Parts: sequence; C-alpha cells; structure tokens
Amino acid sequence: MKFPRHVLGLVFCCLATSAIAQPYGLSNRVSVPTLNVPPTAPVLGYSNASALGNMTFTAPVAIVSAPGDTNRLFIVEQIGRIVVITNLASPNRTVFMDISGRVTFNGEQGLLGLAFHPGYQTNRYFFVFYVTTGARRDQLSRFEIASTNSNVGLTNSEVVLFSQPDDFSNHNAGDLHFGPDGYLYVSLGDEGDANDTGANSQRIDKDFFSGILRLDVDKKPGSLVPTPHPAIASPTNYAVPTNNPFIGRTTFNGLPLTGNLRTEFWAVGLRNPWRFSFDYVTGLLYVGDVGQGAREEVDVIEKGGNNYGWNYREGYIQRPGSSTPPAGFSSIPPILDYPRTPSGATNVGFSITGGVVYRGTRIPQLTGAYVFGDYGSGNIWAARYDGSVTTNVPFARILVDAGVAAFGIDPSNGDVLYADVGAGTIQRIVYTAVSGTPFPATLALTGTFTNLATLTPHSGIVPYEVNVPYWSDNALKSRWFYFPPARTITFRPTNNWTFPTGSVWIQHLELELTNGVPESRQRLETRLLVRDTGAGIYGITYRWGASTSNATLVPDTGMDETFVVNDGGNLRTQVWHYPARSECLMCHTPQNVGGFALGFNTPQLNRGFNYAGIEDNQLRAMANAGYFSAAVTNLHGLRWLASSTDESVSVEQRVRSWLTANCVGCHQQFGPGGTTFDARIFTPLLGTTVASGTRLINGTLVNSGGDPNNRVIVPGSLSNSMLLTRISTRGAGQMPPLETSLVDTQAVALISRWITEELPSLQTFAAWQVSNFGSTNEPTGQSGMDPDNDGATNYEEFMTGTDPKQGADAWGIGIRRTGSAIETTYPQLINRGIEIQWTTNLFNPAAWQYLNVPENRPFLSATNGTGIVPDVVTNGPPKYYRGRVFEP
Repeated sequence: MKFPRHVLGLVFCCLATSAIAQPYGLSNRVSVPTLNVPPTAPVLGYSNASALGNMTFTAPVAIVSAPGDTNRLFIVEQIGRIVVITNLASPNRTVFMDISGRVTFNGEQGLLGLAFHPGYQTNRYFFVFYVTTGARRDQLSRFEIASTNSNVGLTNSEVVLFSQPDDFSNHNAGDLHFGPDGYLYVSLGDEGDANDTGANSQRIDKDFFSGILRLDVDKKPGSLVPTPHPAIASPTNYAVPTNNPFIGRTTFNGLPLTGNLRTEFWAVGLRNPWRFSFDYVTGLLYVGDVGQGAREEVDVIEKGGNNYGWNYREGYIQRPGSSTPPAGFSSIPPILDYPRTPSGATNVGFSITGGVVYRGTRIPQLTGAYVFGDYGSGNIWAARYDGSVTTNVPFARILVDAGVAAFGIDPSNGDVLYADVGAGTIQRIVYTAVSGTPFPATLALTGTFTNLATLTPHSGIVPYEVNVPYWSDNALKSRWFYFPPARTITFRPTNNWTFPTGSVWIQHLELELTNGVPESRQRLETRLLVRDTGAGIYGITYRWGASTSNATLVPDTGMDETFVVNDGGNLRTQVWHYPARSECLMCHTPQNVGGFALGFNTPQLNRGFNYAGIEDNQLRAMANAGYFSAAVTNLHGLRWLASSTDESVSVEQRVRSWLTANCVGCHQQFGPGGTTFDARIFTPLLGTTVASGTRLINGTLVNSGGDPNNRVIVPGSLSNSMLLTRISTRGAGQMPPLETSLVDTQAVALISRWITEELPSLQTFAAWQVSNFGSTNEPTGQSGMDPDNDGATNYEEFMTGTDPKQGADAWGIGIRRTGSAIETTYPQLINRGIEIQWTTNLFNPAAWQYLNVPENRPFLSATNGTGIVPDVVTNGPPKYYRGRVFEP
C-alpha cells in the first residue's frame, strides 16, 4: 500500500560504491550416474477375492464395523438378520441379531441400515433402519448389546425413534452413519413410485423423506425438541442439534412454509440416496443418489441446508418431463453423474451404489479415491474429488462385478469390501502386480550414495536444509535432492513450484535413544520421493534396523518398530512408524507445491547453507547452478519460515510457519482440507474478506466435535480451538494425521500462547471501523477513504495503528546519511511487515522497486522498535523511498 505523505527523497552527488562479490555456494550442476529408481511405480491391476472364505449371506446390503474394532465385521442381511464375523484372518460367523419377524423383505424393502453408537462399549447402543411388516412403515430404532456377550444384540431392547408410514415399496434408502461430530445421519428416499409421486422431494415442512437427517440421539444439553410429527415416538428419543441448517427457516425455494418445519433435515432434494459414507480424513460426506430415467449421481453433502435438486433436476440436467421450479429454487450440482443406461460400458449404469474413500495401506494408487459402483451394470469406479467441481469429476472403472449393493471397509487393514447381493458374498478389492520394474530391494541398489556408512551422496546429489522441519517424533533429518541434467524447476516467489520428471528427494531420519546425547543416535530410515513419468509421484522407504552399512525396502503397507528412549532419566517406549507407500501419497499430492514436494519451496529454502565452507543462500546458489528455468530476482524480499524458538519474530509468524510446515499438505487451496482453513504462509491471516484470509480465526469446522462453539481457532479459548485439540492428542482425529505418536509439545505451547496472549486483542478491520466510525457502513470509514487527509487510507491507518481522524498521527519513514550509505528508518510495528521501496520517478507508479538488501527482508517483529534499511550512494538522479506495511 502507498503512503504518499511519507515518501522522502534525497539526491547525492558522489561516487558509486562497489560491493564485494559474494562467492556462490554451488557451481554448475554436476551430472550423476543414472539412479536406479523406476521411472514410474510398478503397474498393478485390480481384481476381487472372497473376503470371508466360502461364507454366503441372504441379500447382504450393508457392511459395518463398530468404532475401534479391528477384528470384527457386521453384515446386514436384508431379510432382517445381522451377522457378526469375528477373527477376520480366519473368519468365524454367528448371528448377532435376528428381527426378521418384524421386517418386510421384498424388493427394496427390508433391514437396510446399521450403525453403532460411538460410545457403544459403554452404553451398548446400536441403531437399525428397516421397513416394518403389516402397515408399511420406515422405522429407525435403537437396540442394545447384551452386557455379557458383545456379539449378541438384544431383540427385546428396541426403542423406536420414528416410524413413518410409507405408501410405496421402493426408494427407502435407510443407510445410517455416525458422523465425526458424534451425531447420527440417516438417509431417506422420496417414498417411492416415480417422479416423486408423493411430492416429498422439495418439502422441509411435511414428512421425513428425500434427504438426510442429522439427529442427536444423546439428547445433549441445549439440543432442541423436534417439532411434533405423528411418526415420532412419544416421549421423544432423540433431539435436534442446534446448528442443524434448516432451523429457523420460514421459507423454502422462496415460498413460505405451509406445514411444520422439520428441523431434523441436514440436506434435501435426494431421490434415493442408496449408501453414503464419511471420509474421516477430510470430513466430507459422499452420497450415491439413484436416478430415475436419465442420470445417476454422486453428491458431496455440504453443510448449510442445501438442496440437491430432485425432482427438478437429475444429475447435471433438468429432469425430463419436470415442471418449472419456483423462482427461488437453487440446488447444489453433483460432483459427477453418468448416463442411466444398462450397459457394460465403462461409464454407464442404471442404479448407483454409494461407496467409500480408500484410506488403507495396501493399494497406494487408490489412496484418497472414492470407490463406488453400480448395481445394474456391475461397474466399480474410482474418482478423486479435490474439493471443487465445475464439471464432472473424472472417474475410471477399476473392476466389474454384478450385484454391487454396498461397500465397506475391512477394519483390520483398510481394504475396500463390497457386497454382491445376488451371489450373497462379500468381496475384497485387491491389487496384484501386472507389469513394471520392481523397486530396488536395498538402499545400496538405488545408487544414491557412494558410501552408505558415511552417507556420502554422488556429487550430483545436493544437500539442503529447510527453515522449519515438519514434526516427526523428535527425529533428526538430513536431506538431498537430485534433478536430471537439462531439466529445470519452474520457480515462483509465492505460489507452487513445478518440478520435472525424474526429480528425486532423499530424506534420512535418525533418533537419539538418549535425548541430548548425539552418540546414541540410531539410524531409522531413508526415504526417496520420485517425480515419475506419469505426472505423479511415488515414495519408497528403506529401514536400517541395526545396520549402518545398508537399509532394506519397507513393505508397501509400511510397518511399526518399537524403541526404548531415555528421556531425561525416564525410560519410555516409542513406536516408530515407517510409512506405507499409500501414506506418502496422502500428503504429497498435486496441490502440494505443484510438483508434490512439501518442503521444497521458496519460504522453506530461503535460508543460508554451508556448501563445503561457502555460506550461501540456497535459492541464490540453486539459481546460479542452473536449477531454475528463470532468474531469481529480489532475493531478499522473498518470504521465509520462522523457527518456533526465534523470539525476535512475532508469535503469530512462528505459528503460521509451523502450520505451513506441518499442515499445508492438506490445508491449502484445492487440498483435501482446504475447505476448513488455508495454512499457506502467503495467505493473509484475516484478509479483507473471509474468502481471502486463512479462515483460521473462528473458522467453521467440518467436525465440530458436537459443540457448536468449537472453531478452528477461538481467540482466548483453548478448549474451543479444535486445531489445538487435534495437534495436542495422538490417535483417532490427531493432526497431522500420519506417522507421529508423540505430541509436539513446543508447538502446542506456542499455539496456546498465541490463543491466550495475542489473539484476544486481535482486531479485524470491521471491528476497527466500528470503533472509529461507529459502523462498517459509514461512508468516511470505508477502507479507501482518508478522512484526515494525511495521505494514508483508512486501511493503512488500521494496519499502522494510527488515528484515522488525526492527520498529525501518522506512520512515516525517515532518511539519513551514514558515511557512504543512505539509511531509511521507520517505526517497526509488532507483527507487521515493513518493506522499503525506491524510485527515481515519482510520477510513474510502475517505477517503484523493492530495495533488495538483506536488512529489507520480510520480518515480522515480536516488539515495537526502529527499523533501519541501508542503501548505497550512487551517482545519478534523486532516489525516493517509501514504506509498504503488510499483515502476516
């Protein structure tokens, strides 16, 4: 931003000074023998195998595991039985519960859904959805597990939540899942027949059809009593969460409500949502919605009371024969749809079956993909959703099998399972080698090091360091990179870099078995990350064990190893996790710095490094050696990450640096966690709008943990700041989600300090407007106005902490001559960056340039003070200087 009143100019008539040339740390790039790593990962193929031996079931329609179970599986039979499978390695089958006498099993009717309460091990609750015998009703009920046998459900323990008359036999939906927020989600069809005969799909003031409900089955304090409805049991056995999106609505589609508002709805406008699931890494809720005569679709259900279109829309198109929707109608498009044609073609079918997101360890190529299928065509597809969609998300067929009615997850290993309802079997999706070069079996065979005992790399493999290492349970790290000759990096000062194929990054990790004693260091692993020829990436890991001469390839599924660590005289056991190849792909994605490398970017590499006795900035050295496709300019003006222990830097800047190093793998634009907050250091904390900032402060959550007061970060509240909670715990829900078994206590302390000491006094520009002008709408208080005529806009006064109504209260720079140098001085502000610019032409706004000296680097101070930026004196026209103030 400009401060016209504070631009100062001086002219000097003296000889130019000469700077002593600094030697470069890297000379021209050195060729390296071809590394023995495959240009792309070995190609494998998808197939299926029986998951439970020769077991068969009567119309299996759901595959369920209870929270925390790793060796037990429940199969829901549409006939009205639930079967429990124990000892999954050698499956054993018993009947968990049989209520077939209460269930109508015919066509689409039957026992359709099962979900275990998150606290079932204490309260013994589980929930089922079924179509009753006699007068047809869609019924949601709670049952209990026997106190003496966890493999037995008590048929006499039924408690009805609702039981709703249903005029037609089809479109019953009935899937049940507890969300990451602890609430029960229930899918509902449009009651059946065709063309929404019951006129249910575009109503939130009638019955419980054509959408997804969100219920508080624990009736937590503060939750709401549901609006009376004949279907609801009396007394009521559930409540409505206070942040359900339709609460308080008086209109829908622009029309006034005519009946009682159904606050239970989470989403509406679904025809027959046959199977939905949560991805517990991203929190996204995926639904497969069965079409009528034109399209099948996959929806991602967004928070906010959204309408998904049926019966005005079918997939991306207007439903053939539908009437004109009301003027106030709007709907969320699906993430993909496909033609409703019974055919074996790769992208068609006629009855979608919603699937699951793969987060297992045995098929890395499938990591993060949504696996779903079609009952009619037998196609099973995989699609990847990046959080945004304007057209169909690409999806590819991976398998064909008839009668796919449901998907589930093997709790022992994360494999995708599916139910073949016709054959009555449970199948497993497997991946077997088809072609391609296998990975080298040992680190020595990769050809990366000339001497493994000393970890001496080939001369063309270059060491480097980062400003802020990501947290790895106290591991100590060494790093190298290799780029093939004649291939260059697309350097960008702020945005993502792009890397050529054949790029290799090497990371070596060690652990002190006695903290603070270097001699106790134990070699753990050496990782290679390879930019392959298929526009992707793969990672492989080598474990050292007790050896110092070679390391061996870790299995694709990863592995764990236990170490005893002497921590200040206290012996503790530490589990070290060697990542699966699929886990490498969870963080190293296309969004991450363009070419998949997390720590290889401008703010991480903008630091000094000792190259065999020559200290040089890594970016400068790499540019000189020809690693970049274009010159690196204004080196000193590039951003850098600050160490969490650097007390000269503001706490906020240190927090933001830690988040960039540890969270940006998911939390950035188009990343899987980008919908919650943006961890990139270049994104302003607040921004001028919510969309332009990080969304860290009071940012809404996909998973609020059941407390509507919870946010990403809540100033002054440690308990309501879920980012802090997630990094402070290990296990389910921890962040970052992979690898670590220890809490980064230093980061927890730093972020806690930020929340309790600095953020309570944080002021947004809107709050500043109210404080100074009484309102955000006052014309003289708008960001670009200058009511005191001092040359600084209101937003600039906000940034510098000056009074917008007092022209004498102004932030400004000074200038002085010191020997052969000019020094600009300015008030250094806490947590504000100050950049000095110069020009010789005040009348050309485009002529201003960054003053490229080390003292002018982007530094956000922890204290107020005086900043000094020198410039050399040269012969020539007068030079003018100005300061630009910016927020973190």
